[in-house]
Amino acid sequence: MQITDQPGAELGVIVEDFDHTTASAADIRTLKEAVYTKKIAVLKGQHLTPEEFLALGRRLGRPETYYEPMYKHPDVPEIFVSSNVPENGKQIGVPKTGKFWHADYQFMPDPFGITLIHPQVVPEKNRGTYFIDMGRAYERLSAELKKEIEGTRCRHSVRKYFKIRPHDVYRPISEIIDEVETRTPPVLQPTTFTHPMTGETVLYLSEGFTVGIENEAGDPLDDELLNRLFEATGQLDETYEHEGIHLQTFEKGDLLVWDNRSLVHRARHTTTPEPTVSHRVTVHDERKLYDGMRAA
Repeated sequence: MQITDQPGAELGVIVEDFDHTTASAADIRTLKEAVYTKKIAVLKGQHLTPEEFLALGRRLGRPETYYEPMYKHPDVPEIFVSSNVPENGKQIGVPKTGKFWHADYQFMPDPFGITLIHPQVVPEKNRGTYFIDMGRAYERLSAELKKEIEGTRCRHSVRKYFKIRPHDVYRPISEIIDEVETRTPPVLQPTTFTHPMTGETVLYLSEGFTVGIENEAGDPLDDELLNRLFEATGQLDETYEHEGIHLQTFEKGDLLVWDNRSLVHRARHTTTPEPTVSHRVTVHDERKLYDGMRAA
């Protein structure tokens, strides 16, 4: 296994000659350390079956199966499928996922540490995923803004971007919203936490899932504070030219592994969609999202 920094980018490493079936425990530790410190690892030459992809994920941690059935791979339910390419006339997975800034499972009580994406059908143009390193984003905040969020907590919910399911057709929208709020009620997490693997301070919020912020006493704070944080981190920049935004491209045979604790990401979709299919496996590593987090 060879690991080199990604040319011309602050984030990311390129990993060559990695085989999960022969990798030693030391190799796995080295790979995970690269993910924690460089945030994204691009594994080259990975042409894996769904079963092999899941096996690779299990080398890194305990897989988490997505809670909504319509996203699941028909043969390997631990795999989340994003696809706009029907198979035998049937929709597999869900198209146009992730078109907003978020960290995976940020709206759930026990978010996982590592996300793996294995592109299956790669667009000819406009390929890639946007990322923001929220550890570096915190470092760039003004001293005044850091002081304002000290001791605060953010409320996260899936309600803004919950996708309507096939059985939701003709149901009242109020009934669907009530079900979403009951099944996945909003969760509170500290606005910042210490990354248990690197020791850095992470700003934990996203435009897609963060719906409120409160002080230490539990009193709601004005949404204007959240908007200033979204703007400062680049999440309101529709040009994607903000200094904190990184575009990670990929090609057929690449497999992306990233640090779900400290990165928020957004899929790159265009008005003229191209065929695209990707498989996702998400895993819990050795630690909770942050030290002191309540057990789920």
